[in-house]
Amino acid sequence: MLENISTVTTTAPRKWHIRIVTNLTFWVLIAIIAAVILGSVAPAIAVKMEIIGKTFIDIIKLFIAPIIFLTIVLGISGMDDLKKVGRIGVKSLVYFEVVSTVSLAAGVLMALLMQPGKIDKSRLQIQNASKYTSGASESFDWWSFFLNNLTLQVLLAAVVVGILLNYSRYRQPAIKGLSMLSKWVFTALKYVMYLAPLGAFGGMAYTIGKFGLHTLVPLAKLMGTVYLTMAIFILGVLGGILRYYKMSILQFLRYIREELLLVLGTSSSESALPSIMQKLEKMGCSKSVVGLVVPTGYSFNLDGTSIYLSMAVIFIAQLYDVHLGVGELISIIGILMITSKGAAGVTGSGFIVLASTLTAIHKIPVEGLAFLLGVDKFMSEARALTNIIGNGVATIVIAKSEKEFHPPVAESATV
Repeated sequence: MLENISTVTTTAPRKWHIRIVTNLTFWVLIAIIAAVILGSVAPAIAVKMEIIGKTFIDIIKLFIAPIIFLTIVLGISGMDDLKKVGRIGVKSLVYFEVVSTVSLAAGVLMALLMQPGKIDKSRLQIQNASKYTSGASESFDWWSFFLNNLTLQVLLAAVVVGILLNYSRYRQPAIKGLSMLSKWVFTALKYVMYLAPLGAFGGMAYTIGKFGLHTLVPLAKLMGTVYLTMAIFILGVLGGILRYYKMSILQFLRYIREELLLVLGTSSSESALPSIMQKLEKMGCSKSVVGLVVPTGYSFNLDGTSIYLSMAVIFIAQLYDVHLGVGELISIIGILMITSKGAAGVTGSGFIVLASTLTAIHKIPVEGLAFLLGVDKFMSEARALTNIIGNGVATIVIAKSEKEFHPPVAESATV
Protein backbone atom coordinates (compact mmCIF):
# COMPACT_ATOMS: atom_id res chain seq x y z
CA MET A 1 0.00 0.00 0.00
CA LEU A 2 2.77 2.43 0.96
CA GLU A 3 4.55 1.62 -2.28
CA ASN A 4 1.44 2.46 -4.28
CA ILE A 5 0.99 5.77 -2.47
CA SER A 6 4.62 6.64 -3.10
CA THR A 7 4.23 5.90 -6.79
CA VAL A 8 1.19 8.12 -7.05
CA THR A 9 2.77 11.02 -5.22
CA THR A 10 5.90 10.99 -7.33
CA THR A 11 4.34 10.48 -10.76
CA ALA A 12 1.09 12.44 -10.45
CA PRO A 13 2.68 15.91 -10.23
CA ARG A 14 4.83 15.13 -13.26
CA LYS A 15 1.77 14.08 -15.31
CA TRP A 16 -0.10 17.15 -14.07
CA HIS A 17 2.69 19.44 -15.25
CA ILE A 18 2.77 17.74 -18.66
CA ARG A 19 -1.00 18.17 -19.06
CA ILE A 20 -0.76 21.86 -18.17
CA VAL A 21 2.10 22.59 -20.59
CA THR A 22 0.40 20.76 -23.48
CA ASN A 23 -3.06 22.20 -22.74
CA LEU A 24 -4.26 24.73 -25.32
CA THR A 25 -6.43 26.47 -22.71
CA PHE A 26 -3.34 27.21 -20.63
CA TRP A 27 -1.51 28.86 -23.53
CA VAL A 28 -4.54 30.90 -24.59
CA LEU A 29 -4.85 32.19 -21.01
CA ILE A 30 -1.13 33.04 -20.90
CA ALA A 31 -1.50 34.85 -24.25
CA ILE A 32 -4.42 36.93 -22.95
CA ILE A 33 -2.49 37.92 -19.80
CA ALA A 34 0.57 38.85 -21.90
CA ALA A 35 -1.67 40.90 -24.23
CA VAL A 36 -3.17 42.88 -21.34
CA ILE A 37 0.32 43.64 -20.01
CA LEU A 38 1.62 44.70 -23.44
CA GLY A 39 -1.47 46.85 -24.10
CA SER A 40 -1.01 48.63 -20.77
CA VAL A 41 2.76 49.09 -20.96
CA ALA A 42 3.31 49.67 -24.69
CA PRO A 43 -0.01 50.58 -26.33
CA ALA A 44 1.59 51.70 -29.62
CA ILE A 45 3.16 48.27 -30.12
CA ALA A 46 0.01 46.50 -28.90
CA VAL A 47 -2.16 48.22 -31.51
CA LYS A 48 0.06 46.79 -34.24
CA MET A 49 -0.80 43.28 -33.00
CA GLU A 50 -4.28 43.68 -34.53
CA ILE A 51 -3.10 42.04 -37.75
CA ILE A 52 -2.31 38.82 -35.84
CA GLY A 53 -5.79 38.58 -34.33
CA LYS A 54 -7.51 39.48 -37.60
CA THR A 55 -5.45 36.98 -39.60
CA PHE A 56 -6.34 34.17 -37.20
CA ILE A 57 -10.06 34.98 -37.38
CA ASP A 58 -9.87 35.21 -41.19
CA ILE A 59 -8.28 31.75 -41.32
CA ILE A 60 -10.98 30.33 -39.02
CA LYS A 61 -13.69 31.90 -41.19
CA LEU A 62 -12.40 29.86 -44.13
CA PHE A 63 -13.50 26.73 -42.26
CA ILE A 64 -16.97 27.95 -41.29
CA ALA A 65 -18.74 27.50 -44.64
CA PRO A 66 -17.34 24.02 -45.49
CA ILE A 67 -17.92 22.73 -41.95
CA ILE A 68 -21.51 23.96 -41.87
CA PHE A 69 -22.17 22.58 -45.36
CA LEU A 70 -20.61 19.17 -44.71
CA THR A 71 -22.16 18.77 -41.25
CA ILE A 72 -25.68 19.59 -42.45
CA VAL A 73 -25.51 17.57 -45.69
CA LEU A 74 -24.15 14.50 -43.88
CA GLY A 75 -26.65 14.92 -41.06
CA ILE A 76 -29.72 15.25 -43.29
CA SER A 77 -28.66 12.65 -45.86
CA GLY A 78 -28.20 10.18 -43.01
CA MET A 79 -31.69 10.76 -41.59
CA ASP A 80 -34.49 8.37 -42.50
CA ASP A 81 -37.25 10.79 -41.47
CA LEU A 82 -37.00 14.09 -43.37
CA LYS A 83 -39.99 15.48 -41.45
CA LYS A 84 -37.63 15.58 -38.51
CA VAL A 85 -35.50 18.17 -40.32
CA GLY A 86 -38.44 20.55 -40.55
CA ARG A 87 -39.44 19.85 -36.97
CA ILE A 88 -35.92 20.59 -35.70
CA GLY A 89 -35.86 23.84 -37.69
CA VAL A 90 -39.23 25.06 -36.40
CA LYS A 91 -38.47 24.00 -32.84
CA SER A 92 -35.12 25.82 -32.97
CA LEU A 93 -36.65 29.08 -34.20
CA VAL A 94 -39.37 28.97 -31.52
CA TYR A 95 -36.75 28.30 -28.84
CA PHE A 96 -34.55 31.14 -30.17
CA GLU A 97 -37.40 33.63 -30.10
CA VAL A 98 -38.52 32.71 -26.58
CA VAL A 99 -35.02 32.82 -25.06
CA SER A 100 -34.09 35.98 -27.00
CA THR A 101 -37.20 37.70 -25.63
CA VAL A 102 -36.23 36.65 -22.11
CA SER A 103 -32.72 38.05 -22.65
CA LEU A 104 -34.12 41.36 -23.94
CA ALA A 105 -36.41 41.62 -20.92
CA ALA A 106 -33.50 40.75 -18.60
CA GLY A 107 -31.44 43.60 -20.06
CA VAL A 108 -34.27 46.09 -19.57
CA LEU A 109 -35.06 44.95 -16.01
CA MET A 110 -31.43 44.99 -14.84
CA ALA A 111 -30.84 48.42 -16.41
CA LEU A 112 -33.91 49.76 -14.59
CA LEU A 113 -32.75 48.18 -11.35
CA MET A 114 -29.04 49.14 -11.48
CA GLN A 115 -29.52 52.47 -13.36
CA PRO A 116 -26.09 52.53 -15.08
CA GLY A 117 -27.01 55.75 -16.91
CA LYS A 118 -27.43 57.79 -13.73
CA ILE A 119 -23.92 59.27 -13.88
CA ASP A 120 -22.29 62.61 -14.68
CA LYS A 121 -22.42 62.90 -18.48
CA SER A 122 -19.67 65.54 -18.56
CA ARG A 123 -17.06 62.97 -17.50
CA LEU A 124 -17.71 60.75 -20.50
CA GLN A 125 -15.67 60.70 -23.70
CA ILE A 126 -17.69 61.68 -26.78
CA GLN A 127 -16.80 60.02 -30.07
CA ASN A 128 -18.14 60.44 -33.59
CA ALA A 129 -21.15 58.17 -34.15
CA SER A 130 -22.30 59.71 -37.44
CA LYS A 131 -21.41 56.66 -39.54
CA TYR A 132 -23.88 54.62 -37.50
CA THR A 133 -26.63 57.22 -37.11
CA SER A 134 -26.69 58.33 -40.77
CA GLY A 135 -28.59 55.22 -41.85
CA ALA A 136 -30.70 54.95 -38.73
CA SER A 137 -33.97 55.73 -40.47
CA GLU A 138 -33.69 52.71 -42.73
CA SER A 139 -36.09 49.91 -41.79
CA PHE A 140 -34.95 46.34 -41.23
CA ASP A 141 -34.72 44.47 -44.53
CA TRP A 142 -34.89 40.66 -44.33
CA TRP A 143 -33.67 40.26 -47.91
CA SER A 144 -30.56 42.36 -47.26
CA PHE A 145 -30.06 40.46 -44.02
CA PHE A 146 -30.03 37.17 -45.96
CA LEU A 147 -27.77 38.49 -48.73
CA ASN A 148 -25.21 39.76 -46.19
CA ASN A 149 -25.25 36.56 -44.13
CA LEU A 150 -23.05 33.86 -45.67
CA THR A 151 -23.84 31.45 -42.83
CA LEU A 152 -27.56 31.45 -43.67
CA GLN A 153 -26.86 31.07 -47.39
CA VAL A 154 -24.64 28.04 -46.79
CA LEU A 155 -27.21 26.65 -44.34
CA LEU A 156 -30.01 26.87 -46.92
CA ALA A 157 -27.85 25.37 -49.69
CA ALA A 158 -26.78 22.50 -47.43
CA VAL A 159 -30.38 21.70 -46.42
CA VAL A 160 -31.43 21.55 -50.10
CA VAL A 161 -28.43 19.37 -51.07
CA GLY A 162 -28.98 17.09 -48.06
CA ILE A 163 -32.66 16.55 -48.95
CA LEU A 164 -31.88 15.92 -52.64
CA LEU A 165 -29.10 13.52 -51.70
CA ASN A 166 -31.58 11.58 -49.60
CA TYR A 167 -33.52 10.68 -52.75
CA SER A 168 -30.48 10.07 -54.95
CA ARG A 169 -29.26 6.64 -55.97
CA TYR A 170 -25.72 7.92 -55.44
CA ARG A 171 -26.47 8.59 -51.78
CA GLN A 172 -24.05 6.08 -50.22
CA PRO A 173 -21.01 6.93 -52.43
CA ALA A 174 -21.68 10.63 -51.87
CA ILE A 175 -21.92 10.18 -48.10
CA LYS A 176 -18.67 8.20 -48.11
CA GLY A 177 -16.86 10.90 -50.10
CA LEU A 178 -18.25 13.77 -48.03
CA SER A 179 -17.39 11.96 -44.79
CA MET A 180 -13.78 11.64 -45.92
CA LEU A 181 -13.72 15.30 -46.91
CA SER A 182 -15.21 16.25 -43.55
CA LYS A 183 -12.49 14.28 -41.77
CA TRP A 184 -9.80 16.16 -43.71
CA VAL A 185 -11.38 19.55 -42.95
CA PHE A 186 -11.60 18.86 -39.21
CA THR A 187 -8.02 17.55 -39.19
CA ALA A 188 -6.84 20.78 -40.83
CA LEU A 189 -8.88 22.77 -38.27
CA LYS A 190 -7.18 20.86 -35.46
CA TYR A 191 -3.77 22.10 -36.59
CA VAL A 192 -5.00 25.66 -37.18
CA MET A 193 -6.33 25.76 -33.62
CA TYR A 194 -2.75 25.45 -32.38
CA LEU A 195 -2.49 29.11 -33.47
CA ALA A 196 -5.32 30.08 -31.09
CA PRO A 197 -2.97 31.64 -28.49
CA LEU A 198 -1.59 33.96 -31.18
CA GLY A 199 -5.11 34.95 -32.27
CA ALA A 200 -6.17 35.65 -28.68
CA PHE A 201 -2.97 37.63 -28.04
CA GLY A 202 -3.41 39.81 -31.12
CA GLY A 203 -7.09 40.54 -30.46
CA MET A 204 -6.69 41.39 -26.78
CA ALA A 205 -3.46 43.39 -27.21
CA TYR A 206 -5.13 45.58 -29.85
CA THR A 207 -8.19 46.20 -27.67
CA ILE A 208 -6.18 47.25 -24.60
CA GLY A 209 -3.64 49.24 -26.61
CA LYS A 210 -6.24 51.06 -28.73
CA PHE A 211 -8.84 51.95 -26.12
CA GLY A 212 -6.89 51.74 -22.85
CA LEU A 213 -8.10 50.56 -19.48
CA HIS A 214 -8.51 54.19 -18.34
CA THR A 215 -11.56 54.59 -20.62
CA LEU A 216 -13.45 52.09 -18.46
CA VAL A 217 -13.55 54.28 -15.36
CA PRO A 218 -16.40 56.67 -16.32
CA LEU A 219 -18.59 53.82 -17.59
CA ALA A 220 -17.56 51.22 -15.02
CA LYS A 221 -21.13 51.05 -13.70
CA LEU A 222 -22.48 50.22 -17.17
CA MET A 223 -19.81 47.58 -17.77
CA GLY A 224 -20.35 46.05 -14.35
CA THR A 225 -24.11 45.90 -14.96
CA VAL A 226 -23.64 44.29 -18.39
CA TYR A 227 -21.26 41.60 -17.09
CA LEU A 228 -23.40 40.95 -14.01
CA THR A 229 -26.57 40.60 -16.08
CA MET A 230 -24.96 38.18 -18.50
CA ALA A 231 -23.54 36.11 -15.64
CA ILE A 232 -26.99 35.90 -14.05
CA PHE A 233 -28.53 35.01 -17.41
CA ILE A 234 -25.98 32.24 -18.07
CA LEU A 235 -26.11 30.71 -14.59
CA GLY A 236 -29.80 31.40 -13.92
CA VAL A 237 -31.72 31.16 -17.19
CA LEU A 238 -29.46 28.92 -19.29
CA GLY A 239 -28.41 26.98 -16.19
CA GLY A 240 -32.06 26.43 -15.30
CA ILE A 241 -32.83 25.17 -18.80
CA LEU A 242 -29.95 22.68 -18.66
CA ARG A 243 -30.93 21.62 -15.14
CA TYR A 244 -34.36 20.67 -16.51
CA TYR A 245 -32.54 18.28 -18.85
CA LYS A 246 -30.45 16.86 -15.97
CA MET A 247 -27.25 18.67 -16.95
CA SER A 248 -24.96 21.17 -15.22
CA ILE A 249 -24.16 24.55 -16.76
CA LEU A 250 -20.86 24.67 -14.84
CA GLN A 251 -19.76 21.31 -16.25
CA PHE A 252 -20.74 22.47 -19.73
CA LEU A 253 -18.70 25.67 -19.32
CA ARG A 254 -15.74 23.63 -18.18
CA TYR A 255 -16.14 21.36 -21.22
CA ILE A 256 -15.97 24.29 -23.67
CA ARG A 257 -13.39 26.33 -21.72
CA GLU A 258 -10.94 26.43 -24.64
CA GLU A 259 -13.60 27.95 -26.91
CA LEU A 260 -14.59 30.45 -24.22
CA LEU A 261 -11.03 31.67 -23.74
CA LEU A 262 -10.60 31.97 -27.50
CA VAL A 263 -13.76 34.06 -27.73
CA LEU A 264 -12.57 36.17 -24.78
CA GLY A 265 -9.28 36.91 -26.51
CA THR A 266 -10.63 37.59 -30.01
CA SER A 267 -13.97 39.20 -28.99
CA SER A 268 -15.58 37.10 -31.72
CA SER A 269 -17.86 34.09 -31.27
CA GLU A 270 -17.18 33.18 -34.90
CA SER A 271 -13.60 32.27 -34.00
CA ALA A 272 -14.92 29.28 -32.02
CA LEU A 273 -17.83 28.27 -34.29
CA PRO A 274 -16.12 25.32 -36.02
CA SER A 275 -14.63 23.90 -32.82
CA ILE A 276 -17.86 24.33 -30.78
CA MET A 277 -19.72 22.32 -33.43
CA GLN A 278 -17.12 19.59 -33.13
CA LYS A 279 -17.32 19.65 -29.31
CA LEU A 280 -21.13 19.39 -29.32
CA GLU A 281 -21.00 16.39 -31.65
CA LYS A 282 -18.35 14.79 -29.49
CA MET A 283 -20.44 15.19 -26.33
CA GLY A 284 -23.40 13.40 -27.95
CA CYS A 285 -25.52 15.81 -30.03
CA SER A 286 -26.32 14.30 -33.44
CA LYS A 287 -24.65 15.72 -36.53
CA SER A 288 -27.98 16.83 -38.02
CA VAL A 289 -29.01 18.79 -34.90
CA VAL A 290 -25.59 20.45 -34.54
CA GLY A 291 -25.55 21.35 -38.24
CA LEU A 292 -29.01 22.91 -38.17
CA VAL A 293 -29.10 24.58 -34.75
CA VAL A 294 -25.63 26.13 -34.35
CA PRO A 295 -25.42 28.04 -37.68
CA THR A 296 -29.03 29.21 -37.36
CA GLY A 297 -28.36 30.25 -33.79
CA TYR A 298 -25.43 32.42 -34.84
CA SER A 299 -27.97 34.52 -36.78
CA PHE A 300 -31.12 34.26 -34.64
CA ASN A 301 -30.03 33.32 -31.11
CA LEU A 302 -27.79 36.15 -29.93
CA ASP A 303 -28.61 36.18 -26.21
CA GLY A 304 -25.63 38.31 -25.21
CA THR A 305 -26.23 40.83 -27.98
CA SER A 306 -29.92 41.06 -27.03
CA ILE A 307 -29.06 41.79 -23.39
CA TYR A 308 -26.54 44.46 -24.40
CA LEU A 309 -28.84 46.17 -26.93
CA SER A 310 -31.78 46.47 -24.54
CA MET A 311 -29.51 47.65 -21.73
CA ALA A 312 -27.82 50.21 -24.00
CA VAL A 313 -31.18 51.73 -24.97
CA ILE A 314 -32.17 52.14 -21.30
CA PHE A 315 -28.68 53.45 -20.46
CA ILE A 316 -28.94 56.25 -23.06
CA ALA A 317 -32.47 57.09 -21.87
CA GLN A 318 -31.20 57.40 -18.28
CA LEU A 319 -28.22 59.45 -19.45
CA TYR A 320 -30.60 62.06 -20.94
CA ASP A 321 -33.16 61.75 -18.10
CA VAL A 322 -35.81 60.42 -20.48
CA HIS A 323 -38.64 58.75 -18.58
CA LEU A 324 -40.00 55.59 -20.19
CA GLY A 325 -43.43 54.21 -19.35
CA VAL A 326 -44.39 50.53 -19.24
CA GLY A 327 -45.86 50.72 -22.75
CA GLU A 328 -42.65 52.26 -24.11
CA LEU A 329 -40.51 49.61 -22.42
CA ILE A 330 -42.65 46.89 -24.02
CA SER A 331 -42.30 48.68 -27.36
CA ILE A 332 -38.50 48.72 -26.99
CA ILE A 333 -38.47 44.95 -26.44
CA GLY A 334 -40.82 44.45 -29.40
CA ILE A 335 -38.72 46.61 -31.75
CA LEU A 336 -35.48 44.94 -30.64
CA MET A 337 -37.01 41.49 -31.24
CA ILE A 338 -36.98 42.43 -34.93
CA THR A 339 -34.02 44.77 -35.33
CA SER A 340 -31.63 42.65 -33.21
CA LYS A 341 -31.72 39.94 -35.89
CA GLY A 342 -29.63 42.27 -38.04
CA ALA A 343 -26.77 42.32 -35.52
CA ALA A 344 -25.23 39.09 -36.78
CA GLY A 345 -21.98 38.81 -38.65
CA VAL A 346 -21.33 42.45 -39.61
CA THR A 347 -18.83 44.65 -37.75
CA GLY A 348 -20.53 47.69 -36.23
CA SER A 349 -23.99 46.27 -36.91
CA GLY A 350 -24.87 46.49 -33.22
CA PHE A 351 -24.63 50.29 -33.34
CA ILE A 352 -26.71 50.40 -36.52
CA VAL A 353 -29.37 48.30 -34.77
CA LEU A 354 -29.26 50.63 -31.75
CA ALA A 355 -29.55 53.68 -33.99
CA SER A 356 -32.53 52.16 -35.83
CA THR A 357 -34.22 51.27 -32.53
CA LEU A 358 -33.70 54.73 -31.00
CA THR A 359 -35.02 56.36 -34.18
CA ALA A 360 -38.15 54.19 -34.09
CA ILE A 361 -38.84 55.16 -30.47
CA HIS A 362 -38.65 58.94 -31.28
CA LYS A 363 -37.95 59.82 -27.66
CA ILE A 364 -34.32 58.89 -26.89
CA PRO A 365 -31.53 60.95 -28.55
CA VAL A 366 -29.63 58.89 -31.15
CA GLU A 367 -26.55 61.01 -30.39
CA GLY A 368 -26.23 59.07 -27.13
CA LEU A 369 -24.48 56.33 -29.08
CA ALA A 370 -21.35 58.51 -29.06
CA PHE A 371 -20.90 57.80 -25.34
CA LEU A 372 -20.83 54.02 -25.91
CA LEU A 373 -18.23 53.88 -28.67
CA GLY A 374 -15.23 54.11 -26.33
CA VAL A 375 -16.11 51.10 -24.17
CA ASP A 376 -18.13 48.96 -26.58
CA LYS A 377 -15.08 46.87 -27.43
CA PHE A 378 -14.64 45.92 -23.77
CA MET A 379 -18.23 44.68 -23.61
CA SER A 380 -18.05 42.71 -26.86
CA GLU A 381 -16.32 39.87 -25.01
CA ALA A 382 -19.34 39.48 -22.70
CA ARG A 383 -21.71 39.51 -25.68
CA ALA A 384 -19.69 36.95 -27.64
CA LEU A 385 -19.27 34.64 -24.65
CA THR A 386 -22.99 34.70 -23.85
CA ASN A 387 -23.87 34.15 -27.51
CA ILE A 388 -21.72 31.03 -27.87
CA ILE A 389 -22.89 29.58 -24.54
CA GLY A 390 -26.51 30.26 -25.50
CA ASN A 391 -26.11 28.47 -28.82
CA GLY A 392 -24.42 25.52 -27.14
CA VAL A 393 -27.29 25.20 -24.66
CA ALA A 394 -29.84 25.53 -27.48
CA THR A 395 -28.21 22.67 -29.39
CA ILE A 396 -28.27 20.42 -26.32
CA VAL A 397 -31.93 21.28 -25.64
CA ILE A 398 -33.05 20.53 -29.21
CA ALA A 399 -30.96 17.33 -29.31
CA LYS A 400 -32.41 16.16 -25.98
CA SER A 401 -35.99 16.97 -26.96
CA GLU A 402 -35.58 15.12 -30.27
CA LYS A 403 -33.95 12.07 -28.62
CA GLU A 404 -30.84 12.91 -30.67
CA PHE A 405 -28.46 13.11 -27.72
CA HIS A 406 -26.27 10.04 -27.21
CA PRO A 407 -23.17 10.80 -25.11
CA PRO A 408 -20.23 8.37 -25.31
CA VAL A 409 -20.02 6.20 -22.20
CA ALA A 410 -16.46 7.36 -21.44
CA GLU A 411 -17.43 11.06 -21.57
CA SER A 412 -20.97 11.07 -20.23
CA ALA A 413 -19.72 11.54 -16.69
CA THR A 414 -17.79 14.71 -17.56
CA VAL A 415 -20.61 16.66 -19.23
